[in-house]
Amino acid sequence: MKGFEIDVRKPAIDRRDFLKLGASAGALMAVKARVAPAQNGSGRPGSIDLHAHWAPEAYAKALAQLKPPTGKPNPLDSDLKERIKWMDQRGVQMHTLTLSGAMPWQWVVPEDGARLAQIINDSAIEAHQAFPDRFMAGVELSIRSPELALKELNRVAGKPGMRAVHLPNSLEGKDYLFDPAYAPLLARCEELGYPLLFHPVDGEVNYYSKERLGDPLSSSAFLYNTLGFPFEHATTAAKFIITGTLDKYPKLEIVLPHSGGAFPYIAGRMEHGLARKNFKLQRPFKEYIRRFHYDTLTYYPETLRFLISLVGSDRVVIGTDNFAFMDVDQPNGLVEELNLLAADRERILRGNAARLLHL
Repeated sequence: MKGFEIDVRKPAIDRRDFLKLGASAGALMAVKARVAPAQNGSGRPGSIDLHAHWAPEAYAKALAQLKPPTGKPNPLDSDLKERIKWMDQRGVQMHTLTLSGAMPWQWVVPEDGARLAQIINDSAIEAHQAFPDRFMAGVELSIRSPELALKELNRVAGKPGMRAVHLPNSLEGKDYLFDPAYAPLLARCEELGYPLLFHPVDGEVNYYSKERLGDPLSSSAFLYNTLGFPFEHATTAAKFIITGTLDKYPKLEIVLPHSGGAFPYIAGRMEHGLARKNFKLQRPFKEYIRRFHYDTLTYYPETLRFLISLVGSDRVVIGTDNFAFMDVDQPNGLVEELNLLAADRERILRGNAARLLHL
Protein backbone atom coordinates (compact mmCIF):
# COMPACT_ATOMS: atom_id res chain seq x y z
CA MET A 1 0.00 0.00 0.00
CA LYS A 2 3.01 2.30 0.01
CA GLY A 3 2.49 5.52 -1.89
CA PHE A 4 -1.29 5.14 -1.98
CA GLU A 5 -3.08 8.50 -1.85
CA ILE A 6 -6.72 9.51 -1.69
CA ASP A 7 -8.09 12.54 -3.50
CA VAL A 8 -9.53 14.80 -0.85
CA ARG A 9 -13.22 15.41 -1.34
CA LYS A 10 -14.86 18.57 -0.11
CA PRO A 11 -15.69 18.09 3.57
CA ALA A 12 -19.35 17.54 4.39
CA ILE A 13 -19.26 20.75 6.46
CA ASP A 14 -16.91 23.68 6.00
CA ARG A 15 -15.23 25.66 8.77
CA ARG A 16 -17.75 28.52 8.79
CA ASP A 17 -20.72 26.13 9.05
CA PHE A 18 -18.89 24.11 11.68
CA LEU A 19 -18.41 27.21 13.83
CA LYS A 20 -22.08 28.06 13.48
CA LEU A 21 -23.03 24.52 14.43
CA GLY A 22 -20.70 24.60 17.40
CA ALA A 23 -22.22 27.86 18.60
CA SER A 24 -25.78 26.56 18.36
CA ALA A 25 -24.89 23.32 20.09
CA GLY A 26 -22.90 25.05 22.80
CA ALA A 27 -25.93 25.77 24.97
CA LEU A 28 -26.61 22.05 25.09
CA MET A 29 -23.12 21.08 26.14
CA ALA A 30 -22.37 21.55 29.82
CA VAL A 31 -18.67 20.88 29.44
CA LYS A 32 -16.25 21.27 26.52
CA ALA A 33 -13.88 18.35 26.21
CA ARG A 34 -10.15 18.89 26.34
CA VAL A 35 -8.68 16.73 23.59
CA ALA A 36 -4.93 16.82 23.37
CA PRO A 37 -2.54 14.74 25.48
CA ALA A 38 -2.31 11.23 24.02
CA GLN A 39 0.01 10.80 21.05
CA ASN A 40 0.35 8.08 18.46
CA GLY A 41 3.64 6.57 17.44
CA SER A 42 4.50 9.44 15.13
CA GLY A 43 4.06 12.07 17.81
CA ARG A 44 0.74 13.32 16.38
CA PRO A 45 -2.33 13.70 18.64
CA GLY A 46 -4.08 10.39 19.23
CA SER A 47 -7.24 9.09 17.61
CA ILE A 48 -10.89 9.29 18.67
CA ASP A 49 -12.60 5.90 18.67
CA LEU A 50 -16.36 5.98 18.03
CA HIS A 51 -16.85 2.23 18.41
CA ALA A 52 -15.53 1.17 21.81
CA HIS A 53 -17.51 -0.88 24.32
CA TRP A 54 -17.73 -0.92 28.08
CA ALA A 55 -19.83 -2.33 30.92
CA PRO A 56 -19.60 -0.14 34.04
CA GLU A 57 -19.51 -2.01 37.32
CA ALA A 58 -22.80 -0.60 38.62
CA TYR A 59 -24.56 -1.73 35.43
CA ALA A 60 -23.01 -5.22 35.56
CA LYS A 61 -24.25 -5.66 39.13
CA ALA A 62 -27.76 -4.49 38.30
CA LEU A 63 -27.88 -6.67 35.19
CA ALA A 64 -26.78 -9.74 37.17
CA GLN A 65 -29.91 -9.39 39.32
CA LEU A 66 -32.01 -9.88 36.19
CA LYS A 67 -29.88 -12.47 34.38
CA PRO A 68 -26.77 -14.28 35.64
CA PRO A 69 -23.64 -13.54 33.57
CA THR A 70 -22.61 -16.25 31.11
CA GLY A 71 -18.97 -15.29 30.60
CA LYS A 72 -15.99 -13.70 32.26
CA PRO A 73 -15.83 -9.95 31.59
CA ASN A 74 -12.74 -8.19 30.31
CA PRO A 75 -11.32 -6.07 33.16
CA LEU A 76 -10.93 -3.19 30.72
CA ASP A 77 -14.71 -3.08 30.34
CA SER A 78 -14.96 -1.25 33.66
CA ASP A 79 -11.44 -0.36 34.84
CA LEU A 80 -11.00 3.05 33.24
CA LYS A 81 -7.51 3.70 34.59
CA GLU A 82 -6.20 0.49 33.06
CA ARG A 83 -8.10 1.25 29.87
CA ILE A 84 -6.34 4.61 29.62
CA LYS A 85 -2.99 2.86 29.90
CA TRP A 86 -4.02 0.57 27.05
CA MET A 87 -5.14 3.58 24.99
CA ASP A 88 -1.91 5.50 25.64
CA GLN A 89 0.17 2.55 24.46
CA ARG A 90 -1.73 2.52 21.15
CA GLY A 91 -2.11 6.21 20.38
CA VAL A 92 -5.80 6.50 21.25
CA GLN A 93 -6.89 9.81 22.74
CA MET A 94 -10.55 9.11 23.38
CA HIS A 95 -13.11 6.32 23.60
CA THR A 96 -16.78 6.94 22.99
CA LEU A 97 -18.26 4.49 25.46
CA THR A 98 -21.19 2.28 24.43
CA LEU A 99 -22.51 -1.16 25.32
CA SER A 100 -21.55 -4.13 23.17
CA GLY A 101 -23.87 -6.40 21.19
CA ALA A 102 -24.79 -7.97 24.51
CA MET A 103 -26.97 -4.93 25.27
CA PRO A 104 -30.10 -6.10 27.12
CA TRP A 105 -32.88 -4.07 25.49
CA GLN A 106 -34.31 -7.01 23.59
CA TRP A 107 -35.02 -9.22 26.58
CA VAL A 108 -35.60 -6.88 29.53
CA VAL A 109 -39.02 -5.37 30.11
CA PRO A 110 -38.99 -1.64 29.26
CA GLU A 111 -39.23 -0.54 32.89
CA ASP A 112 -36.18 -2.58 33.89
CA GLY A 113 -34.46 -1.32 30.77
CA ALA A 114 -35.13 2.27 31.81
CA ARG A 115 -33.51 1.63 35.19
CA LEU A 116 -30.47 0.01 33.56
CA ALA A 117 -30.15 2.87 31.08
CA GLN A 118 -30.09 5.40 33.92
CA ILE A 119 -27.35 3.44 35.68
CA ILE A 120 -25.21 3.24 32.52
CA ASN A 121 -25.69 6.87 31.56
CA ASP A 122 -24.96 8.15 35.06
CA SER A 123 -21.82 6.00 35.07
CA ALA A 124 -20.81 7.50 31.73
CA ILE A 125 -21.23 11.02 33.06
CA GLU A 126 -19.02 10.11 36.01
CA ALA A 127 -16.43 8.57 33.69
CA HIS A 128 -16.28 11.73 31.62
CA GLN A 129 -16.06 13.96 34.68
CA ALA A 130 -13.20 11.87 36.05
CA PHE A 131 -11.36 11.85 32.69
CA PRO A 132 -12.87 14.62 30.54
CA ASP A 133 -10.23 14.41 27.83
CA ARG A 134 -10.46 10.61 27.47
CA PHE A 135 -14.11 9.54 27.52
CA MET A 136 -17.36 10.57 25.86
CA ALA A 137 -20.41 8.35 25.67
CA GLY A 138 -23.41 7.37 23.63
CA VAL A 139 -26.67 7.66 25.54
CA GLU A 140 -28.15 4.22 26.21
CA LEU A 141 -31.95 3.93 26.00
CA SER A 142 -34.64 1.42 26.91
CA ILE A 143 -35.48 1.37 23.26
CA ARG A 144 -38.43 -1.03 23.27
CA SER A 145 -40.46 1.85 24.68
CA PRO A 146 -40.19 5.01 22.57
CA GLU A 147 -41.70 7.03 25.42
CA LEU A 148 -39.21 5.81 28.03
CA ALA A 149 -36.37 6.21 25.53
CA LEU A 150 -37.26 9.83 24.86
CA LYS A 151 -37.68 10.50 28.59
CA GLU A 152 -34.17 9.21 29.32
CA LEU A 153 -32.67 11.11 26.41
CA ASN A 154 -34.19 14.32 27.72
CA ARG A 155 -32.95 13.55 31.23
CA VAL A 156 -29.30 13.37 30.18
CA ALA A 157 -29.33 15.75 27.19
CA GLY A 158 -26.52 18.25 27.52
CA LYS A 159 -24.98 16.59 30.56
CA PRO A 160 -21.18 16.26 30.64
CA GLY A 161 -19.81 13.68 28.24
CA MET A 162 -23.09 12.72 26.59
CA ARG A 163 -22.52 13.46 22.90
CA ALA A 164 -24.26 10.68 20.92
CA VAL A 165 -27.07 8.12 21.10
CA HIS A 166 -26.37 4.38 20.96
CA LEU A 167 -29.03 2.20 19.31
CA PRO A 168 -29.50 -1.44 18.28
CA ASN A 169 -30.15 -1.85 14.56
CA SER A 170 -33.21 -4.01 15.11
CA LEU A 171 -35.19 -5.67 17.88
CA GLU A 172 -36.75 -9.12 17.55
CA GLY A 173 -36.16 -8.96 13.81
CA LYS A 174 -38.03 -5.67 13.40
CA ASP A 175 -36.64 -2.37 12.13
CA TYR A 176 -38.36 -0.61 15.01
CA LEU A 177 -36.82 2.82 14.45
CA PHE A 178 -38.90 3.53 11.33
CA ASP A 179 -42.18 3.10 13.20
CA PRO A 180 -43.94 6.49 13.55
CA ALA A 181 -43.81 6.11 17.35
CA TYR A 182 -40.04 6.72 17.20
CA ALA A 183 -40.27 9.92 15.14
CA PRO A 184 -40.10 12.18 18.23
CA LEU A 185 -36.91 10.41 19.32
CA LEU A 186 -35.25 10.93 15.95
CA ALA A 187 -36.35 14.53 15.87
CA ARG A 188 -34.88 15.12 19.34
CA CYS A 189 -31.56 13.53 18.35
CA GLU A 190 -31.39 15.81 15.33
CA GLU A 191 -32.24 18.84 17.46
CA LEU A 192 -29.52 17.99 19.97
CA GLY A 193 -26.97 17.31 17.26
CA TYR A 194 -26.33 13.84 18.71
CA PRO A 195 -25.16 11.33 16.08
CA LEU A 196 -26.72 7.88 16.12
CA LEU A 197 -24.19 5.13 16.83
CA PHE A 198 -25.61 1.79 15.73
CA HIS A 199 -24.72 -1.74 16.81
CA PRO A 200 -26.54 -5.04 16.26
CA VAL A 201 -27.79 -7.19 19.13
CA ASP A 202 -25.97 -10.48 19.71
CA GLY A 203 -27.58 -13.82 18.93
CA GLU A 204 -29.68 -15.48 16.29
CA VAL A 205 -32.52 -12.97 16.61
CA ASN A 206 -30.19 -10.24 15.39
CA TYR A 207 -30.63 -11.22 11.74
CA TYR A 208 -30.83 -14.82 10.64
CA SER A 209 -32.36 -17.93 12.15
CA LYS A 210 -30.50 -20.71 13.92
CA GLU A 211 -31.37 -23.01 11.03
CA ARG A 212 -29.42 -20.83 8.61
CA LEU A 213 -26.44 -19.66 10.65
CA GLY A 214 -26.20 -22.22 13.45
CA ASP A 215 -26.42 -21.96 17.21
CA PRO A 216 -25.18 -18.51 18.27
CA LEU A 217 -23.55 -20.07 21.33
CA SER A 218 -21.45 -22.43 19.21
CA SER A 219 -17.89 -21.33 18.44
CA SER A 220 -18.19 -22.99 15.04
CA ALA A 221 -21.28 -20.97 14.17
CA PHE A 222 -20.15 -17.37 14.64
CA LEU A 223 -21.85 -16.52 11.35
CA TYR A 224 -24.56 -14.60 13.18
CA ASN A 225 -21.84 -12.04 13.86
CA THR A 226 -19.50 -12.22 10.87
CA LEU A 227 -22.37 -12.36 8.34
CA GLY A 228 -25.37 -11.19 10.34
CA PHE A 229 -23.90 -7.92 11.63
CA PRO A 230 -22.80 -6.65 8.18
CA PHE A 231 -26.21 -7.49 6.70
CA GLU A 232 -27.88 -5.66 9.59
CA HIS A 233 -26.04 -2.47 8.72
CA ALA A 234 -26.88 -2.81 5.03
CA THR A 235 -30.55 -3.17 5.93
CA THR A 236 -30.46 -0.21 8.32
CA ALA A 237 -28.83 2.04 5.72
CA ALA A 238 -31.27 0.94 3.03
CA LYS A 239 -34.27 1.59 5.26
CA PHE A 240 -33.03 5.08 6.13
CA ILE A 241 -32.92 5.83 2.41
CA ILE A 242 -36.07 4.22 1.01
CA THR A 243 -38.35 5.28 3.87
CA GLY A 244 -37.41 8.92 3.31
CA THR A 245 -36.06 9.17 6.86
CA LEU A 246 -32.83 10.83 5.72
CA ASP A 247 -34.88 13.41 3.85
CA LYS A 248 -37.15 14.01 6.85
CA TYR A 249 -34.16 14.61 9.16
CA PRO A 250 -31.56 16.32 6.94
CA LYS A 251 -29.23 17.20 9.82
CA LEU A 252 -29.33 13.80 11.53
CA GLU A 253 -25.88 12.18 11.65
CA ILE A 254 -25.54 8.38 11.54
CA VAL A 255 -22.48 6.24 12.21
CA LEU A 256 -22.46 2.67 10.90
CA PRO A 257 -19.86 0.50 12.64
CA HIS A 258 -18.09 -2.50 11.12
CA SER A 259 -17.23 -0.22 8.14
CA GLY A 260 -20.91 0.04 7.27
CA GLY A 261 -21.24 -3.71 7.03
CA ALA A 262 -22.17 -4.87 3.55
CA PHE A 263 -23.76 -1.58 2.54
CA PRO A 264 -20.85 0.23 0.82
CA TYR A 265 -20.10 -2.85 -1.23
CA ILE A 266 -23.66 -3.48 -2.48
CA ALA A 267 -24.72 0.18 -2.77
CA GLY A 268 -24.34 0.14 -6.55
CA ARG A 269 -26.54 -2.93 -6.78
CA MET A 270 -29.18 -1.24 -4.65
CA GLU A 271 -29.13 1.92 -6.75
CA HIS A 272 -29.47 -0.12 -9.94
CA GLY A 273 -32.41 -2.07 -8.51
CA LEU A 274 -34.23 1.07 -7.37
CA ALA A 275 -33.78 2.60 -10.82
CA ARG A 276 -35.14 -0.51 -12.52
CA LYS A 277 -38.23 -0.31 -10.29
CA ASN A 278 -38.61 3.43 -10.98
CA PHE A 279 -38.29 4.13 -7.26
CA LYS A 280 -38.11 7.90 -6.89
CA LEU A 281 -35.57 9.43 -4.51
CA GLN A 282 -35.35 13.10 -3.67
CA ARG A 283 -31.59 13.19 -4.23
CA PRO A 284 -28.97 11.23 -6.22
CA PHE A 285 -28.26 7.89 -4.58
CA LYS A 286 -24.57 8.61 -4.00
CA GLU A 287 -25.52 11.61 -1.87
CA TYR A 288 -27.34 9.22 0.47
CA ILE A 289 -24.26 7.01 0.69
CA ARG A 290 -22.40 10.03 2.05
CA ARG A 291 -25.09 10.80 4.60
CA PHE A 292 -23.61 8.03 6.75
CA HIS A 293 -20.27 7.85 8.52
CA TYR A 294 -18.42 4.54 8.49
CA ASP A 295 -15.80 3.22 10.89
CA THR A 296 -12.47 1.71 9.89
CA LEU A 297 -13.13 -1.84 11.13
CA THR A 298 -12.51 -3.56 7.79
CA TYR A 299 -9.60 -5.83 8.87
CA TYR A 300 -8.16 -5.62 5.33
CA PRO A 301 -6.32 -2.43 4.27
CA GLU A 302 -7.57 -2.98 0.72
CA THR A 303 -11.16 -2.85 1.95
CA LEU A 304 -10.55 0.35 3.88
CA ARG A 305 -8.94 1.89 0.79
CA PHE A 306 -12.07 1.12 -1.23
CA LEU A 307 -14.34 2.54 1.47
CA ILE A 308 -12.43 5.83 1.61
CA SER A 309 -12.43 6.12 -2.18
CA LEU A 310 -16.21 5.56 -2.28
CA VAL A 311 -17.45 7.80 0.53
CA GLY A 312 -14.57 10.27 1.02
CA SER A 313 -12.12 10.74 3.86
CA ASP A 314 -14.55 13.10 5.59
CA ARG A 315 -17.04 10.25 6.20
CA VAL A 316 -14.73 7.69 7.84
CA VAL A 317 -13.94 7.46 11.58
CA ILE A 318 -11.88 5.20 13.79
CA GLY A 319 -13.79 2.23 15.18
CA THR A 320 -12.32 -0.82 16.83
CA ASP A 321 -14.97 -2.88 18.70
CA ASN A 322 -12.79 -2.68 21.81
CA PHE A 323 -13.13 -4.63 24.00
CA ALA A 324 -15.34 -7.22 22.34
CA PHE A 325 -14.57 -10.53 20.64
CA MET A 326 -14.02 -9.04 17.18
CA ASP A 327 -11.83 -6.13 18.31
CA VAL A 328 -8.39 -5.15 17.03
CA ASP A 329 -5.25 -4.54 19.03
CA GLN A 330 -3.94 -1.60 16.99
CA PRO A 331 -6.80 0.88 16.50
CA ASN A 332 -4.93 3.17 14.09
CA GLY A 333 -3.07 0.43 12.27
CA LEU A 334 -4.98 0.21 8.99
CA VAL A 335 -5.13 3.98 8.57
CA GLU A 336 -1.41 4.34 9.15
CA GLU A 337 -0.69 1.46 6.76
CA LEU A 338 -2.43 3.21 3.84
CA ASN A 339 0.06 6.10 3.84
CA LEU A 340 -2.70 8.62 3.23
CA LEU A 341 -2.31 12.31 2.59
CA ALA A 342 -1.88 14.09 5.91
CA ALA A 343 -5.24 15.87 5.73
CA ASP A 344 -7.10 12.62 5.01
CA ARG A 345 -5.31 10.76 7.77
CA GLU A 346 -6.06 13.40 10.39
CA ARG A 347 -9.71 13.58 9.41
CA ILE A 348 -10.11 9.86 9.88
CA LEU A 349 -8.05 9.55 13.04
CA ARG A 350 -9.77 12.38 14.90
CA GLY A 351 -11.16 15.30 12.88
CA ASN A 352 -14.38 13.68 11.72
CA ALA A 353 -15.16 12.27 15.16
CA ALA A 354 -14.38 15.62 16.80
CA ARG A 355 -16.88 17.26 14.46
CA LEU A 356 -19.57 14.67 15.18
CA LEU A 357 -19.08 14.94 18.95
CA HIS A 358 -18.81 18.76 18.91
CA LEU A 359 -15.38 18.72 20.55
